[in-house]
Amino acid sequence: MNKRIALFLPSLRGGGAERVMVDLAKGFSEKGYTVDLILAKAEGPYLSELTSSIRVIDLAQPRVAFTLLGLIKYLRKEKPMALLATLNHVNVIAILATKLSGTSTRIIVRQANTLSTNSGGRLISLLVRFFYPFADKIVAVSSGVADDLVATARVNRKTIEVIYNPIVNEALYKKANESIDHPWFKAGGPPVVLSAGRLNAIKDFATLIAAVKLTKQIRPLRLMILGEGNCRKELETMIVSNKLEDDVLLPGFISNPFPFFKHCNLFVLSSISEGLPNALIQSLALGVPVVSTDCPNGPNEILESGRWGKLVPIKKPQLMSEAILSTLENSDNKQEDAKSSCKERFGVDSIVLKYIKIIMDQS
Repeated sequence: MNKRIALFLPSLRGGGAERVMVDLAKGFSEKGYTVDLILAKAEGPYLSELTSSIRVIDLAQPRVAFTLLGLIKYLRKEKPMALLATLNHVNVIAILATKLSGTSTRIIVRQANTLSTNSGGRLISLLVRFFYPFADKIVAVSSGVADDLVATARVNRKTIEVIYNPIVNEALYKKANESIDHPWFKAGGPPVVLSAGRLNAIKDFATLIAAVKLTKQIRPLRLMILGEGNCRKELETMIVSNKLEDDVLLPGFISNPFPFFKHCNLFVLSSISEGLPNALIQSLALGVPVVSTDCPNGPNEILESGRWGKLVPIKKPQLMSEAILSTLENSDNKQEDAKSSCKERFGVDSIVLKYIKIIMDQS
């Protein structure tokens, strides 16, 4: 029996999609499958996390669009039982390569964000609408993402399986227990609000910074945003113009952010759009109080309509400030219940088994 599973993505530069695919690759390998991780370009911090049982196939291309021939060649040579891809443009190439390869490889594409708010514009939406019906299965990371895909791309709902991201495992807790040496986390200092993600427009860290400025008028606090991206200069300018240099920090990409999660006083997600935000789940799993925008899609599902944390409208710094202040001042001791809920819904082992089920065409 062919037990080879291939996973395809651009690189391992450190985004949420890359994190999920690395964890899935590890999970498949632990279940006894032969795993190939196909990368347009083999680079990024997550490469060092791969075990020796996972083979990296480097197509050595600067753009995913240039990987088509290399991917077809791989599929014809190795004939994996399934190819799993993620990210809209990657999914399109993966579907095209699989069909042109003439193999029986099952093609499964993972939809991580709402298509209606995708940054690729109308072209990507048209390509998704045309190519996705040729996939054997589409995995949506939340019910909201699935509904949006049906509405935006007219995909048959029967071809979509909702599977949450595999977030919670022992490695998360082990990494969170590592020491942290940063002056902001020493006893007696102001509370630290944490956020994390790519510094881009979708994450809307500008609203979070504005909310923190408003909150500081009532009580002292600090904000740390982990991540890197093309909005750094814009955010740095905002921090300086609002005289927040001593209270807002952008330390860049941190290979192990989880000690920061564990020791912060509050995690805030400020996005205007999401699929299923990993950082929000990780915060809950580590017992951290959270505040999130009620953006499409994911936060409402994760927080179960506000059961595990406050939800606020997008781009409303005043309302976000009020939620931050309220959460910091009124602990309701529900963090342990939130942790248990996260383990049950987002545990790696159960998620890996769900993927294997659709790979084996048992759904």
